[in-house]
Amino acid sequence: MAPLRMGAVGYLNARPLTWALDRAPEQWQVRYDLPSVCARLLHDGEIDLGLVPSIEYLRSDEYRFVPGVGIGSRGPVASVALFTRRPLSGIRHIALDTSSRTSVILIRVLCQERFHIRPEFVPHGPDLVSMVRDYDACLLIGDPALEADPRQLGVTKIDLGEEWTSMTGLPFVYAAWTGRAGAIPAEAVRLLQRARDEGVASYEAIAAEYGKGDAARIHRAFVYLRDNMRYGLGPDEAAGLQMFFDRAADLGLAPKRRRRLEFL
Repeated sequence: MAPLRMGAVGYLNARPLTWALDRAPEQWQVRYDLPSVCARLLHDGEIDLGLVPSIEYLRSDEYRFVPGVGIGSRGPVASVALFTRRPLSGIRHIALDTSSRTSVILIRVLCQERFHIRPEFVPHGPDLVSMVRDYDACLLIGDPALEADPRQLGVTKIDLGEEWTSMTGLPFVYAAWTGRAGAIPAEAVRLLQRARDEGVASYEAIAAEYGKGDAARIHRAFVYLRDNMRYGLGPDEAAGLQMFFDRAADLGLAPKRRRRLEFL
């Protein structure tokens, strides 16, 4: 199999899906960027497959998911959160970390259907200190959200994975390997599923790499991977993803077409 051009995110939550790929450079050419950049590269045809925000699937009728592989949670996710210095009912504006379009749309869905508020949304760089200084609340994702200590800033952390599952009873899928129909051979699909299994079996090694000798950071990373993250894309995850797409479309936050999930 010729090396495939892959785009992935550098966050800890993606490492179980890329851990094995980095150890086989003869098969995978992996570049790491923000989720939004991965999405652009895939759209522009600069990569064959991208670990992109799940909402990007609606951007093209040609897109397909790799079956059985995703980045999700069922309940608290710890790394996608609203940080607020006001009660939910009093939030007037939310600064948005725009690194991932999926999380931006998720907070908008939750504001309307779960929190029943209509705040102003303001794009902002992912800097928690300035976000909560200048706005009532902020959306922060990835490692910065995982590592943030809300007590130091006097804010409350509201876990969006937990809120989604409480509202729907279903998992949430934040990102998934996505490509155009026919972009990769069937053997690559099997290898990506095998890479997922190898990564899930390597949480301790991944946490150690992430923690860089800091025992508390290593432990926090291991617990996060073990207890918060899920890397399957089975029937429940597909149902949660379809519900998210449909609700986003109903609220005018995504294309209105009722597209079903399709796989490579």
